[in-house]
Amino acid sequence: MAVISCREVIPRTASHKFGESPTAERKYIVTVDEPTPTQNLINAVGILHASAHPEFSYLKCLNIQVTETDRHHAEITYSYELPKQEELDPNPLARPDVWSFSTGGSQVPALVYYDGSGNSNKKPLQNSAKDFFEGLTTLEAEVRASISGNRPTFPLSNAAAVTNSVNSSSYLGGAAHTWLCAGISGQQATEVVNDVELRYWQITVELVYRASGHDLLLPNVGWNYLEGGEKKRVWVKDPESGEKVASGSPRALTNAGGLKADDQEPDILTRRVYPEADFSNYFGTPPF
Repeated sequence: MAVISCREVIPRTASHKFGESPTAERKYIVTVDEPTPTQNLINAVGILHASAHPEFSYLKCLNIQVTETDRHHAEITYSYELPKQEELDPNPLARPDVWSFSTGGSQVPALVYYDGSGNSNKKPLQNSAKDFFEGLTTLEAEVRASISGNRPTFPLSNAAAVTNSVNSSSYLGGAAHTWLCAGISGQQATEVVNDVELRYWQITVELVYRASGHDLLLPNVGWNYLEGGEKKRVWVKDPESGEKVASGSPRALTNAGGLKADDQEPDILTRRVYPEADFSNYFGTPPF
């Protein structure tokens, strides 16, 4: 079984519809002394997956079709397209990760409001008695980043380490704790590239960004306060008798656990409940 000759034949085709990427097609006729394995025919011509078009270098060979026309001839059709990935590599494990972004909204506790015009003057969202509105929520913008890539094995240890973690330092323009790893998924995949079978894992990472961060924001209020190292029930003065009576709602506390004055606004406590991770080390950065 041997290849005697191969030659390019016409017609060659090229198509470019307005608003779409161009495509092209080339054909070769391979002459053999007897029926020959398909990959041997392709190797004889020398055009493989990801090979550039001789005229339009930005077009890559993405499809190869072999048809035996008779016992001594085979027709090979090469289809060229513009790859979706900027750096196309026949080896799926060498291809760069693909990033995609989307936005949406998520419900968060309503603790502040914008006072007046513009977005610079934020104030605690309270009633005239300095109480927060219990159970009130609002929508906050979220940016979701999805990272798709190929790995030889599923990164189980990394997935366990970073899922439900926040960025430990500045990442993708966001301050620490503004990005959360919502999960890592994967599925097995198989490709045959240039007669080589490749098995690998297609991995997808989901990251979620919030400008306010993923730390808990908690009004520093409570039903009890500390006085002289002893915990006591918060109180208010009875408007008629002037005596201290148990408060029917939480009161603002100082950082030391004492009671704030009635006219003072509660502080907002920031508490991190997710572990930190170096996102740049785990996920890299998008190609822009």
